Amino acid sequence: AALPGPAPADWVQAPLDPAVRAVLVGFDEHFSYAKLCQALRYLLRGGPDCLLVGTNRDHRLPLEGGAGIPGTGCLVKAVETAAQREAFIVGKPNRFMFDCVASEFDVDPARTIMVGDRLDTDILMGNNCGLTTLLTLTGVTALDEVQGHQDSDCPARHSLVPDYYVDSIADLLPALGE
Repeated sequence: AALPGPAPADWVQAPLDPAVRAVLVGFDEHFSYAKLCQALRYLLRGGPDCLLVGTNRDHRLPLEGGAGIPGTGCLVKAVETAAQREAFIVGKPNRFMFDCVASEFDVDPARTIMVGDRLDTDILMGNNCGLTTLLTLTGVTALDEVQGHQDSDCPARHSLVPDYYVDSIADLLPALGE
């Protein structure tokens, strides 16, 4: 919805739904200043009892040809900055989603592989959950970045190193046919 009126004093007049108890920030191609204002108003009204939840912190989403667009993490950061509080992230690399799936299905981490194109979300989550990890180099991560983490003396950087990598997920098709 558009902001009601031309001035900031008008913007705080937009009605708030009394049933709202959480603000969820996810990918939104129509993110706007009006939505940011409403999110802040809900969070201020509800205080710590109003949850701030983000889907992920991806800073950029890769497109074909090496192009990219801002990711959901940019939107999460905007709301966090306005509210002066940190969002609870339910997506990667947080293990929340894995724990939800594992509680519903018989998941054996030793027989599960996490495939992804991003070290700081996909591979980190897989490693945090005790999964085998496979990096595909068709996304935002280059092999020299992996090598830098692997050669580092910092243990936290080692958690970003995948067990395996492939140039493309298509490289796995022959193995899946067996």
